[in-house]
Amino acid sequence: MARTVPFHGIIAYPITPLTPTGEVDLAKLKSLLDRLLASGVHGIAPLGSAGILPYLSDAEREAVAETTVKHVAGRVPTLVGVSALTTERAVHHARYAERVGATAVMLIPMSYWKLTEDEVFRHYRAVADAITIPVMAYNNPATGGVDMRPEFLARLLEIPNVTMVKESAGDVGRMQKLVRLAGDDVAFFNGSNPLALAAFAAGARGWCTAAPNLIPQLTLDLYAAVTKGDLTAARSLYYRQMPLLEFLVAGGLPRTVAAGLELAGFDPGPLRPPLMPLPDVERERLRDILRTLLPN
Repeated sequence: MARTVPFHGIIAYPITPLTPTGEVDLAKLKSLLDRLLASGVHGIAPLGSAGILPYLSDAEREAVAETTVKHVAGRVPTLVGVSALTTERAVHHARYAERVGATAVMLIPMSYWKLTEDEVFRHYRAVADAITIPVMAYNNPATGGVDMRPEFLARLLEIPNVTMVKESAGDVGRMQKLVRLAGDDVAFFNGSNPLALAAFAAGARGWCTAAPNLIPQLTLDLYAAVTKGDLTAARSLYYRQMPLLEFLVAGGLPRTVAAGLELAGFDPGPLRPPLMPLPDVERERLRDILRTLLPN
């Protein structure tokens, strides 16, 4: 069966801006979306790790999902995060995302108790059966607490509308093994910023990343070089942005992206506790990195 894969290229993850008093700021979210769309990214993915999904209420998540989908208005496909601890809540958010017009949903299994593979499979099947739009299976053991093996991800792809995989475990060998198991046409996307070039070399369809909030043109140029087969240019672009990609991961996406946006003149508002702003020393380091990457 052919898999429906509505994404390619650079899929940008916006943060979720907050007002000075800590509420979700939908007006600023629209402004941030306008910045990303104007840059030329190939997709928008609200409610990912950078979008502080676990720190938002159901009502806030719904507001972010609906605002994003309606504001993007089909200019690029939208990939809405619907992850939740319980299957019932994940199904609820997936149905809501489909109802407001999302192109697809992304689901990471989130766990307090260690889940078995059968439990995770049933979780995905329940969400997939509840909607008709495609599902991207998201593996990120560092944040979700569940590590899905390539063999298991290949099994998930047997569910008809689980058509894509985002791999963020930080091991390109897993991506290569998934291709061997699921076939050359498997639609996998890189979610590990420092592995961007290696993932494209392994056959990734795209790169799901928060980096376009700060360096959209460099990420787009890297993808363009890869698609043209210009390895020399791709390597140069990758190594140029590597310090920032490593910094974003090491410092935590919400705080590093928020600090970078503020340095660029866009005030994203405060972080939601327990998250705290980037320490001053790290902020200055980020400033120095961005100075080397961005024109004056």
